Amino acid sequence: MFATIETSAVLGFALPFGLTLAAIACATALGRAVSSAMDAIARQPEAAQKIQGAMVIGCAFIEALTIYALVTVFVLQGKI
Repeated sequence: MFATIETSAVLGFALPFGLTLAAIACATALGRAVSSAMDAIARQPEAAQKIQGAMVIGCAFIEALTIYALVTVFVLQGKI
């Protein structure tokens, strides 16, 4: 009665969709982080070094999450 969906078909649709969501979320988060840092530096220029350092570390963590998503896609792609 119910059609059985193969795992490879599900992964074939889910992997690109998940990676797209991760990339969009990363781009949005990076944009907000950099925008907020630039606003903070404009308000308090003497703290620019501390703000910039915290921003770079935060951006690195955001990018790492996207890279983990990409690696996961490559690992699960072998199951298709």
